[in-house]
Amino acid sequence: MSELIKHHCGIAMIRLKKPLAFFQQKYGSPLYGFNKLFLLMEKQHNRGQDGAGIGCVKLNVERGQKFMNRERALKENSLGQLFKKPLKRYDKAVQRGLIIPEFPETVKRHFDFGGEVLMGHLRYGTSGEFKESSCHPYFRRSNWPTRNLMVCGNFNMTNTPELNEILIQRGQHPIFDTDTQTILEEIGFHLDEAHDAIYRRVRDEEQLPGHEIPSIISRELDIVRILRKAAASWDGGYVIPGLIGNGDAFVMRDPRGIRPVYFFEDEEVIAFASEQVPLQTAFDKDSRDIREVRPGHIISIKADGSVREAPFHDPLPRTSCSFERIYFSRGNDPEIYRERKALGAALCPQILKEIGHDLEHAVFSYIPNTAETASYGLLHALREERRSTVKAEILAAQEAGTLSEELIDHLILRNWPRAEKIAHKDIKLRTFISQERGRSKMVSHVYDITYEVVNAEDQLVVLDDSIVRGTTLRESIIKILSRTNPRKIIVASTAPQIRYPDCYGIDMSELGKFIAFQAAVALLRERNAETRIHEVYKACLSEVKKPKEDQVNCVKEIYAPFSTEEISGKIADLLYPSDIPWQGELRILYQTIGNLHAAIPEHTGDWYFTGNYPTPGGNRTVNRAFIDYFENRRGRSYDA
Repeated sequence: MSELIKHHCGIAMIRLKKPLAFFQQKYGSPLYGFNKLFLLMEKQHNRGQDGAGIGCVKLNVERGQKFMNRERALKENSLGQLFKKPLKRYDKAVQRGLIIPEFPETVKRHFDFGGEVLMGHLRYGTSGEFKESSCHPYFRRSNWPTRNLMVCGNFNMTNTPELNEILIQRGQHPIFDTDTQTILEEIGFHLDEAHDAIYRRVRDEEQLPGHEIPSIISRELDIVRILRKAAASWDGGYVIPGLIGNGDAFVMRDPRGIRPVYFFEDEEVIAFASEQVPLQTAFDKDSRDIREVRPGHIISIKADGSVREAPFHDPLPRTSCSFERIYFSRGNDPEIYRERKALGAALCPQILKEIGHDLEHAVFSYIPNTAETASYGLLHALREERRSTVKAEILAAQEAGTLSEELIDHLILRNWPRAEKIAHKDIKLRTFISQERGRSKMVSHVYDITYEVVNAEDQLVVLDDSIVRGTTLRESIIKILSRTNPRKIIVASTAPQIRYPDCYGIDMSELGKFIAFQAAVALLRERNAETRIHEVYKACLSEVKKPKEDQVNCVKEIYAPFSTEEISGKIADLLYPSDIPWQGELRILYQTIGNLHAAIPEHTGDWYFTGNYPTPGGNRTVNRAFIDYFENRRGRSYDA
């Protein structure tokens, strides 16, 4: 992707099904779980770099000992710092003789993360402040193990104000910080209710002594029932892992499967992650060993190790996030790799039409680094297309008696798809220029090019996986590419036009920043149809007064008068840099919605392209986003 989008967080959870001594004996380390947690998080570091956190519960500790711990970090290389600090404390405890690694019971007693249940989170913030207290896990403390709760998540709720209002109506005083705090308090409320109900029954009806009650509460606590009640009013996309102080744990996934989560289970461990491949890598598993948590389901693990998978919501149509496959997840997942190649291949007919099927004067490349896989798919499709054409022409020439060595050279050697690596991205370009103007100039050099491989008669085709705001294209990439002096630059996006805000975890929420929206508004003004903008504003004002379940997406009317090609043409006008000597033609091509779904059939979530939101909160968000745009307000519309 040519521009940074903050997005889905990453989660990891590990429940050891054997005591620490087992792992010390088999693997040579009592920190097996801790080390595997780090590896799971490291293999997902792309999912969050605003902060990180880990949590741990120790099973069956003696009364008076700490049984639940948390560590969070908010700084550069937060993941490395997060694990480095506990390990320093571990080494000091070893030096003092408090921990003897060969005796795992000393690790459990003296190391905060020497437990059997571990959880980790990588944060990309879409709400809340950027401070350590905003990093997950969030922790709700109590002297009762069964009332301690720790949660983290990859999620965004569209109705946080309403959820906070529910807490207020109960008499609580919620902290208006993030939706994570709201979710923590909602689950915590129902956890407290369940705890107290068991406590009162056992104390009053069975009249058991106090010291026997905690074990009964722990055994009878029904996590699935608690979470069904807590999630009844949630509107959003979410994967939420949680730990309870008695050792119970859970992972839950939203009913439409918007956010991803995978797991595996064997006789030693059950582990969860936001992506499949980290589980395969960390635990040396085959892809056939890894399963998805089903949408609308909870996997709960009791303190005794028993595992239960159960629904918490009625089945709903699945709308898993397609952006997860286009860009966010790591491309070494075999399914995602195939899908990204298919997305590139699907652009072949549009690109061939745009270049007039003139492969002899075309150079194909990609914008590094995430569009690279799609470029392989495009080149394969181009070569297949050319192979078919060459075969047909050779057979025709053979039949006509005109087949010659010169003809074969022309068909095969002179008109074959030509791929070059044109753009290069510096991993990190440091600038020490304080003036904004100078900084902008430096940013334009984040990309560099390969010189003298493109000729003046060539058409340069570069693949990008998506175009959101277009700022980097205009300020950097197109300027750099223009130095190769082609007669035409074609930027082809493997994703369709991004027209609508996301409210389920991607930081794409300000409508006015989308280049597709800017293009549609520009076309309305050019054609003296600006009244439509005012009409949509009035319609949005009317809609947001309705219950969210009754609202419709009024912003679709902004795009309704125009074809996709018209908007793409205007986008090219808007992205053409005005301060370069190059006088060639710029064209922008986008993936079609039909080809998107054909390439990624199991991930049909496309609301950012189509405006068809899977939950009522989405329509409310897009209407508020347009009101904010019209009234020149900035910020996330789902925070209101």
